[in-house]
Amino acid sequence: MEAHQIRISVPSTPAGAASARQRIAEGIRDWGAHLGPELLDAAELVAAELLANAVRHAVAGPIRADARLSDKGLQIAVIDASPEIPQVGLPDADEEGGRGLFLVAALADRHGFDPLPPGKRCWAEFEVSAPPPPIATHLPLQRS
Repeated sequence: MEAHQIRISVPSTPAGAASARQRIAEGIRDWGAHLGPELLDAAELVAAELLANAVRHAVAGPIRADARLSDKGLQIAVIDASPEIPQVGLPDADEEGGRGLFLVAALADRHGFDPLPPGKRCWAEFEVSAPPPPIATHLPLQRS
């Protein structure tokens, strides 16, 4: 499988996060890989949650979103300048937020974060199966 990568600088605003999510989703779809609609939808939702968390919780500084598809799978990562460690939790039913990382954990095959000197890198990975074999355009003749 050919490796593909997208790297996007993200303005620290909700509109910036929405635009980056859309650009990542379009980029992944444009790669033409046989990922399937369920994986594409899950990847877009995971990108949206990671970006929203970065915009909401990063104090200041740059935000960058990356997506990479290789033989190892599809990885989505968001890097921000906040040293705050993300926590997966399930808030009370009446709270409006706090479910983002719970959704990431439910949708991705693996997820985590890596501390960086100016902040952190939050990531999620999806396993990708091999593309389906080509459909035969003609069938060989068989002898009886």
